Amino acid sequence: MDLQEYFAHDHFANHVGARLLEISEGMAKAEMTVEQHHLNAYGVCQGGVLFTLCDLTFAAAVNSHGISTLTTGANITYVNPSHLGDHLFAEAHEVVNHRRMPFAEVRITNQDGLIIAIFTASGYRKNTTLSMEPKPHE
Repeated sequence: MDLQEYFAHDHFANHVGARLLEISEGMAKAEMTVEQHHLNAYGVCQGGVLFTLCDLTFAAAVNSHGISTLTTGANITYVNPSHLGDHLFAEAHEVVNHRRMPFAEVRITNQDGLIIAIFTASGYRKNTTLSMEPKPHE
């Protein structure tokens, strides 16, 4: 199983509609389309949906080295609203590839290239390689 297949088992990201497009060393890209069930009471895409898209993209980028890495902290800034029908693209770049504490930035843009959100996060790399075996309950 490769990383694309591994992250295809992220049930919550799948539920939201986030899909990884590309993973390379220290970088990942993902996409999703804003649907009715993503909207908050104000009529724009709910922040948790955007956070999930970023977190998936971050995870793919920092796990691209094959070392099991978990998010330890994250911050997101919403700079523009996203509306029903918007096609969103997330791109993560590992800024610091530290052996224990990597740091990356993810930017979400819409189909017009407008920046929707900027996400930064750090992770913790365990002493184990990323297990590409499916979980027993899958």
